[in-house]
Amino acid sequence: MNSLRGKRAVVFGGAGFLGSHLCERLLADGAEGVIAVDNLVTGNLKNLDDVKRDARFDLMQQDVCQPVPITGPVDFVFNLASPASPKDYEVLWLETLRVGSLGTQHALELAENKKAVMLQASTSEIYGDPLVHPQVESYFGNVDSTGPRAVYDEAKRYGEAIVQAFRRKRNVATRIVRIFNTYGPRMRLNDGRVVPQFVAQALRGEDLTLYGDGSQTRSFCFVDDLLEGILRLALSNEQDPVNIGNPREQTIREFAEAVKQAAGGGGKLVFEPLPPGDPKQRKPDISRARAILGWEPKITLEVGLPRTIDYFRGVL
Repeated sequence: MNSLRGKRAVVFGGAGFLGSHLCERLLADGAEGVIAVDNLVTGNLKNLDDVKRDARFDLMQQDVCQPVPITGPVDFVFNLASPASPKDYEVLWLETLRVGSLGTQHALELAENKKAVMLQASTSEIYGDPLVHPQVESYFGNVDSTGPRAVYDEAKRYGEAIVQAFRRKRNVATRIVRIFNTYGPRMRLNDGRVVPQFVAQALRGEDLTLYGDGSQTRSFCFVDDLLEGILRLALSNEQDPVNIGNPREQTIREFAEAVKQAAGGGGKLVFEPLPPGDPKQRKPDISRARAILGWEPKITLEVGLPRTIDYFRGVL
């Protein structure tokens, strides 16, 4: 990624799981400067331990729902700021809507003022509980706009709309990545998502809690693969949304068994009612990512899951 060498980037949500890894990758690829902007509501300063000693890195502790004043040139604005767990939506429901609307607008205005590329981190939740499988970017989705997950889904849908409006009306260079289930080190231990929940339960020797009958499917992409796709998209000229995720689909029951085996422990599988609005299947069609970006995931679950488990061993 030599095109990042000498560039300056701003990462909204830079202290979060994905944002901190992105800051690290940008610096490793030769960026001249990286500014992480985060109010630390769901981000964590410890996520930045590996980059905060780098003279090219700065942290601006601020809510991106307020205008973000950045001095000097900026080449890329990455908007990864948002709560990203159903547990968050229950408490931070208004904050989730605000960061998806005002936060995205402020990222776009910053990119407009600096004549920078703005990359919007969207989500597979755009597709809702999909009736098309696997999910292609042209699919408009089957989304419940009034359900318990709607604050996140609709914030991200609005985010895509305002990104495209700024591109059409104000000629801002924009990119949209639709991120599918991503896992890896620095996920929040108690955020309720399936990877940290299963790993923590397995490492503690507890039963693993599944919702429904465990037949719902997900496709898990390791964070390093995701970052490669994001950066290729940022450096491309592609203006329409692009799916980035791992098309290896498996049931939640199969994934629970894989976690138990990789962690070397854990009790039996126990089942609770499926939460309302939980998608029954999720698998990206990555044909456009392959064709436009030359990207596809390379890190298998058998490699990425032990690396993730090792991280959680250190925080339990």
